[in-house]
Amino acid sequence: MRAESQMVTPASGAGEQTLVELLIQQAREPSKVAVTHKVDGRWQEVTWGQVLQQVKELSAGLLAQGVKPGDRVALFANTTLKWVVSDLAISAARAVTVPIYSSNTPDECRYILNHSETTVLLVDNDEKDAKQLGRLSRIRQRLADCPTLRTVIVFEGPASGEREVSLSEVIAQGKAEEAAHPGAFEERTRQVTVEDPWGFIYTSGTTGEPKGVILTHGNWAYEARSTQDLGLMLPQDSVMLFLPLAHVFAQVVKAAWLRMSFRLIFAESVDKLLPNLVETRPSVLPSVPRVFEKVYNNVVANGSAAPGLKGKMFRWAFRLFDEYTEAKLQGREYNSLSFTLARKLVFNKVRGTLDEKLGGNMRLFISGGAPLSRKIAYFFDLLGFKVLEGYGLTETAAPCNVNRPEKIKIGTVGPVLPGTEIKIASDGEILVRGPCVMKGYYKNPTATAEALDPEGWFHTGDIGELDADQYLRITDRKKDIIVTAGGKNVAPQNIENTLKTFPLISQSMVYGDQRPFLVVLITVAEEPARKLLMDKGVQAGSYAELGKRPEIRAAVQEILNKINSDQPPYSTLKKFEIMDADFTQESGELTPTLKVKRKFCSQKYTAVINKLYEGGKGGD
Repeated sequence: MRAESQMVTPASGAGEQTLVELLIQQAREPSKVAVTHKVDGRWQEVTWGQVLQQVKELSAGLLAQGVKPGDRVALFANTTLKWVVSDLAISAARAVTVPIYSSNTPDECRYILNHSETTVLLVDNDEKDAKQLGRLSRIRQRLADCPTLRTVIVFEGPASGEREVSLSEVIAQGKAEEAAHPGAFEERTRQVTVEDPWGFIYTSGTTGEPKGVILTHGNWAYEARSTQDLGLMLPQDSVMLFLPLAHVFAQVVKAAWLRMSFRLIFAESVDKLLPNLVETRPSVLPSVPRVFEKVYNNVVANGSAAPGLKGKMFRWAFRLFDEYTEAKLQGREYNSLSFTLARKLVFNKVRGTLDEKLGGNMRLFISGGAPLSRKIAYFFDLLGFKVLEGYGLTETAAPCNVNRPEKIKIGTVGPVLPGTEIKIASDGEILVRGPCVMKGYYKNPTATAEALDPEGWFHTGDIGELDADQYLRITDRKKDIIVTAGGKNVAPQNIENTLKTFPLISQSMVYGDQRPFLVVLITVAEEPARKLLMDKGVQAGSYAELGKRPEIRAAVQEILNKINSDQPPYSTLKKFEIMDADFTQESGELTPTLKVKRKFCSQKYTAVINKLYEGGKGGD
């Protein structure tokens, strides 16, 4: 399908409000609860009046630190209320927010700070994080290489060095400024317009140097209104946020919160997400596919390992589920009396158990940031959970398409948002135009001209098609399509998503561009791998030893055989290597939304890949 388009009458930006204006509006009910977050081990509530007061004080403190209109002020911290308050304070100072992913390396931080010409940085002190050097330490390593950065505001603990100052000191300055100049905050914020840049979000750099995407207050006002109009989030909802606030997906949640005044719950961390869901019982969870994959794989692993009749029933039911999914993928009906019985005896119980683990109050999930496996989507759908998959990029301020609560079409990312246009170019590329689209890339007119054509269409770099209902289906990234030595086109993400539906597989990267056949780098999920070995009476020490065990390699080969049986010959995986360590953000293989950085991995593991091509196709 080519040159198709979906267009809705563009929504007017007239009457839209900036993020700070929305905050002031919500604070007209100062005692209404705005946020729930955990402090010193206890969940605490924060009102809209308290949020506004914190923003006022920090905004005045930033001015006292010399922040001027248009200055870039960076944020390098975990997803917390303090992040949101800092962000709104930056806007209220008429400055520009530059978010930095909490997992970024010292060199990535240096690049962003220097490219954006940031003058002030707010950073949390996370020295207790065992996985990676703390964020403040990472900044201190490169501080001498950041000439425009004159002030580092430290969230917790003492500041050191002439360029550092504590957040408490900045807030104390702000309180004094507020007392001395009452009404100055309102006067400042009235000068902020929807056309002003809210911030620069730097792309995660899966294909080269990050680019600073210029997004405006108007972009977020549009996204927030669309979110409410489509019923994705509603004023009566409670929404849990664990996504990185340096990512556009989390920023849409923040903007929707400011517009609708629902209760925003900050999860303690990704690792504590499940207990936090039970403790706070949210009704909406915006998430990335990796969370759904882990939930699914845990259900399958635990159910399959159950002893006796319970385990046999579960394994029987999931064999039928595999048949059900295969029929759905082929567009066939699946009317099986056995499956009806499995629903009653097994899946209804799975639904009840999972509902409790997710808090027991979930209205819907929103999935974005990466493609969601159709098999996993069918699993949640079978259990009666609504998962709305959407699509967007940093350059489109997150979603430009999303499934609707009243009509979910699994395998698609839904229709375009009202007021935005979408069309499919002659080569299959998805083009987007409308109020969600960025202003351009900061200090990069060449890249801006390549991405935004003279008619205002943003070229996404993704390949897709529209169905009869104008629901969009993404088939692959334009730059990620593998062209084999035989001239065959292969979409690696489809194969990788299928691999991750097996509990044993944690991450994978398919490779084969200009090569005679496909190979795949695999990381195993540690817990299922150890369980598999224990069941065979084998003990493994380190993670690296797991992948060297013949039992694990045989299990991986079985998975590949199953996947290969459904692929044409040119799309089959001929060889694999199990890596010595899982892919992580900290080690550089994953983006903050847990997508594999294909270019980075291809370069980092060149020797491993080349070895797989030695001696022809071989066999494992």
